Amino acid sequence: MRTLLGKLASALPPGTLAVAGGTVVLGAASYVHLGVAGHSLDTEAMANVSVLWTIVMSVGIGVFFPIEQELTRIVAARAVLGHGAAPVLRRAAVLTAAILGTVLAVLAAAAGPLADGLFHGDRSLVAALGGAFAGMAVCYLTRGVLAGLGRFGAYGVQLGVDGGLRIVLAFGCAAFGLHSALAFSLVLAVAPVAAMLVTLPPLLRAVGPGERIGWRELTSGLGLLVCSTLLSQVVVNAAVISTKLLAPTDSVLIAALLNALVLARVPLFVFGSLQASLLNGLSAARAAGDRAAFSAMLRKIAVVVGGLGVLGGVPATLLGPWLIQVLFGAQPRLGCLDFLLLSVGTVAYMFAMVLGQALMVFERHNLQLACWAAGTAVLVGVTAVPGDVATRVILAYTLGSLATVLGMLAALRASFPSAPEHRPSSPSADPGHLVGHPTTD
Repeated sequence: MRTLLGKLASALPPGTLAVAGGTVVLGAASYVHLGVAGHSLDTEAMANVSVLWTIVMSVGIGVFFPIEQELTRIVAARAVLGHGAAPVLRRAAVLTAAILGTVLAVLAAAAGPLADGLFHGDRSLVAALGGAFAGMAVCYLTRGVLAGLGRFGAYGVQLGVDGGLRIVLAFGCAAFGLHSALAFSLVLAVAPVAAMLVTLPPLLRAVGPGERIGWRELTSGLGLLVCSTLLSQVVVNAAVISTKLLAPTDSVLIAALLNALVLARVPLFVFGSLQASLLNGLSAARAAGDRAAFSAMLRKIAVVVGGLGVLGGVPATLLGPWLIQVLFGAQPRLGCLDFLLLSVGTVAYMFAMVLGQALMVFERHNLQLACWAAGTAVLVGVTAVPGDVATRVILAYTLGSLATVLGMLAALRASFPSAPEHRPSSPSADPGHLVGHPTTD
């Protein structure tokens, strides 16, 4: 067993284990948060929390997670060349504030229609949604710089504090009898901001002076990446929103689908611990011109993703219908076949995320976007086919993810041979610093 665990650990990108603890806590927090809400709220209030949670984890991630990804790529590549990250952090903070301001302005302008269409007329949940977006913005900004610098210890602490606070606040809402959708929704706004503040001092100590970064370097691929990430979140989260639109009065199915998706996507929470270190390693390997290391890292991560899919998919398929009733208080609406399809879709989705990061490192943001657009088109087409709503939205998730993977395999195969080499311009730079020896403080 120790040998097997040792082999698995060696297959992981450097820094993964430092992030894994925080990821486990944050992943568990999602289950605890939704589970406590499911046992504390009535069906309509839980449906509102389900929709808000889905929007935060789709639109919020789609808009703000690309900031982390681009910062990780840029900072890691600059670190190989010996450049500090302070100029990147300053400009990225301004950019993030502008993006967040735009999002909040849209929410304020459309508060009425959004409340009526999504939250049974409750405008306070639109405000809570804005707070959750603000929390995501500050977290992804700081995590991107931490990951690029290889400061995976602080990165993991931020994840752990965020998750720990979500658990404490969720139980606190239940203990004080706060049986309202607003109380449980505000957890998503308070916890990430507090976690960011905890890890801000080590971040500011880690960034150092360096060459000025131009706006073009910071933003040239961001627009395409935001579009790609938004489409990826449409694929992974569309089932709940589609059901809300197709069967708006079926609150039982809406809540059950969210619970089933959260359960079937357990491997995704574990996979989250790989993404930051994977992108750091791929970016550093390419900046150092080491294609062998780049290819080896992709092969190893593919093995890990396949293993995660099996370990998470088998229990979800066999026990899923029972588990969502016990853990989340869901009513019986989904069967084992539904969980099998959700699990297959999750494995395909993880492979698509890995291949998408490889394309991003090669600066093929346009091809990444095209593949997610193709997957989204498949999802929309399957959803539009007549039939049972639950079957349609679940099958759409699975086929949309598979279509994206096939497209990215073809795109990466075409891009890899023609991708230009990046060589360090500074002979004193150590390309292996970030790839092999991440900092854990």
